[in-house]
Amino acid sequence: MLEPSTTTEEYFMYQRILVATDGSNLSRKAVSSAIALAGLCGAELVALKVVARYPMTYFEGGMAVQAGEVARIEKQWADNAQAIVDAVKKTAMAKGVKAKAITAKSDLVSEAVIAAAKKHKCDLIVMASHGRRGIKRLLLGSETQLVLTHSHVPVLVLR
Repeated sequence: MLEPSTTTEEYFMYQRILVATDGSNLSRKAVSSAIALAGLCGAELVALKVVARYPMTYFEGGMAVQAGEVARIEKQWADNAQAIVDAVKKTAMAKGVKAKAITAKSDLVSEAVIAAAKKHKCDLIVMASHGRRGIKRLLLGSETQLVLTHSHVPVLVLR
């Protein structure tokens, strides 16, 4: 029972939830769960897609291309990322959840996720576990694991 002097807002666990997405099937499940949780909590949703920069060396996995071509490729990646988060925003708003669509340009996905959560004053980060196993996980690491390790904001990881 609520006391007359308190508001219902004081009882909501989360006010602003950041959901990190890459558009994959697994991250779409995390997005659906984040939208549902935001709806239950009355929280605002911040949808984030981190856009990598084009690798500039062979060792980073890049191919030699002209500077104008790099700009075109990066713009295409940024446009695709914006379309992904805009779709999340549209879905959330159709379910009555206030939402924001943002992108961040960074090669360090985990740092960009944590920085966005801080900048937008999010009190929960929701993301998918990408399920790398064995040697791939050892060599590539896990962005989700890095967010879990370094974030001061609670992180909900979905499989």
